[in-house]
Amino acid sequence: MRLNRVHRTIAAVAAATVVGATLAACSGGSEDGGTGGAEGATAEEIEAALQEGGSMTYWTWTPQAEDQVAAFEAAYPNVDVELVDTQGAADNNTELQNAIAAGDGVPDVIQLEYQSIPQFQLPGQLTDLSAFGYADLEDLYTPSTWGAVSQNGGIWGLPQDSGPMALFYNKAVFDQYGIAVPATWEEYVEAGRKLHAADPTKFIANDGGGDAGTVTSLIWQAGGKPFQVDGETVTIDLADEGTQKWADMYQPLIDEELLGDIPGWSDEWFAALGDGTIATLTTGAWMPGVFESGAPAGAGNWRVAPMPTYDGTPANAENGGSAQVVPAAAENKLLAAGFLKWLNSSEESVELFLASGGFPATVSDLQSDEFLSYESEYFGGQKINEVLVAGADSVNPGWAYLPWQSYANSIFTDTVGQAYLDRSSLTDGLAKWQAENVAYGTEQGFTISE
Repeated sequence: MRLNRVHRTIAAVAAATVVGATLAACSGGSEDGGTGGAEGATAEEIEAALQEGGSMTYWTWTPQAEDQVAAFEAAYPNVDVELVDTQGAADNNTELQNAIAAGDGVPDVIQLEYQSIPQFQLPGQLTDLSAFGYADLEDLYTPSTWGAVSQNGGIWGLPQDSGPMALFYNKAVFDQYGIAVPATWEEYVEAGRKLHAADPTKFIANDGGGDAGTVTSLIWQAGGKPFQVDGETVTIDLADEGTQKWADMYQPLIDEELLGDIPGWSDEWFAALGDGTIATLTTGAWMPGVFESGAPAGAGNWRVAPMPTYDGTPANAENGGSAQVVPAAAENKLLAAGFLKWLNSSEESVELFLASGGFPATVSDLQSDEFLSYESEYFGGQKINEVLVAGADSVNPGWAYLPWQSYANSIFTDTVGQAYLDRSSLTDGLAKWQAENVAYGTEQGFTISE
């Protein structure tokens, strides 16, 4: 689920405060490496705890949670799950940090975006699920999502969904102007030129100031690895080969004014998707449901294609996605561990998640005939999951987020984003973004390497 632009702007300010409080000097970790004093448990002990029952709290913003909790309580009638809707990712993170700081009201299970996991894991605020035998679950999930929850010597959550990127394009607009679906980024830029020359009111994409989440995903897809984290040592190189490859490709779209200046997630943006003003969108596999609810006027016109490549070799990245974790300060870790495993690995729970448009992280569901053969009416009857799943198979390995990614995203507009506004150099903007992140990381007690 994505926040609208206003909420994301407000949340970025809150996130900057939260991250500073969380990461200062990287202190506050528990002596047992983040298990909060728990020694872990066997599968038999966890099952016994579920049968005995008790109360626990679950914080999330997913719309499927109510049905999932009801099904879990039916399976384990002695367990009472208090469900708290945190509305969105940034509010969710702020509330968790406040509870941790107060030492009161910390949930037993909470949803976190993949990019936010290091923010809480490095200070020792998450439970290492290795102690509960959950390393054995690795093969259930796609490599990219498992990599997002298993880092720094531990397993800090279980994946729920994933967001392999794809090219969403308006086939009606492409057909009207004789534009072929671009297979490479070079062809994509040329498609933007052809479309805008034929109709100056239409744009290949929108970007009114740069979206950090989209940009980092595009850098990932280009093979960039600008952030590397080894405990409290962080390497930042926003001039690496993959990052520069993306900047060189994207710069003409800015210089030639081929991008519409339309704020993402605004009413104007949804209208532009519906009427063809915006002809493409590169984003995560969770987007089809957003199209259906937010841009109903585009029904039947849109299709899904693989991400354009640089050299013809399939390569992709994730955009969005989240996991559930057990905070180190959770009071009911056995119940939490059992609920978490059921939530993100049981067939019943995953089916409920998929029924409302979720895109899974579980390999078996991604490969199921039912999932792959789904024909989307909105997308002209196309079997869109075939494309989206193929994208999941080609996600580049080795990507890492900054431990303070929420803060980094909040300062993106004032650095890299300026290039979008005044058609200046993306490379220069990336250098400014790096400098500010180096300064911030150093202030938080990290050892920074460039």
